[in-house]
Amino acid sequence: MAHVTALYRYPVKGLSAEPLPALGLSRAAGLAHDREYALALGTTAFDPQAPEPLDKGYFLMLRGNAPLAALATRFEPETGRLTIVQGGQDVLCEDLSTETGREAVERFFESYIGPAAKGRPRLVRADGHKFTDGSVISPAFMRAVSFVNLASVRALEERIGTPLDPLRFRANIYVDGLAPWAELDWVGQEIGIGTVRFRGLARTPRCAAVDVDPVTAARDTTLPRDLKRHFGHVDLGIYLEVLADGTVAAGDAVRMPSPVSGAA
Repeated sequence: MAHVTALYRYPVKGLSAEPLPALGLSRAAGLAHDREYALALGTTAFDPQAPEPLDKGYFLMLRGNAPLAALATRFEPETGRLTIVQGGQDVLCEDLSTETGREAVERFFESYIGPAAKGRPRLVRADGHKFTDGSVISPAFMRAVSFVNLASVRALEERIGTPLDPLRFRANIYVDGLAPWAELDWVGQEIGIGTVRFRGLARTPRCAAVDVDPVTAARDTTLPRDLKRHFGHVDLGIYLEVLADGTVAAGDAVRMPSPVSGAA
């Protein structure tokens, strides 16, 4: 039976994953504290009082800033504190709810990334806004969660002859027990995971971000090109729209899709 093997959120766009035992999801907001913050390039204009979705190229992210993967981060929503770990040592711990804390984080990344940050990056957040890649498409995509089928990852591994850490694909929900690529047919279909109903919104096209090893920060693969060459597309995983509030936990079963009609 297909089941959930791992769950993650990404409090700061482009920074490391946080494993969670369960995800509390809502139709109105998706996954709380996922891509809640982003580090805007020094040249990026973003108004938190009137937020507009921007392409990921306006922010620090793995496609353009591979060294981000060498950092581990922890975020505590209850206290607002972000901890940055480098080489196994805590190098920064700041309260993101304060101007002083945000400035300290910005100065750290200005030094760490260097000229590619295009000046001092700005740590940005806006109520009700998420810095998901799909945010530029629609509000539904902004609130969507990402899903990866581990059988599809293994199918890619077999073709390229290289083991892959599934965290390269930065999903919220990882599932095993499906046929390879089964998830790509779920667009427009309804599925259930745990107590939550979802609709498949779109396949997830992959860019050069997945070529960065999430542990070593080395850019050591050509996965989008390999996907296209071996499978005729660059997709791995899908975006899911949350249709009903609920919780997804590790071990939860996946209920197979059935067609739905009309918009929710």
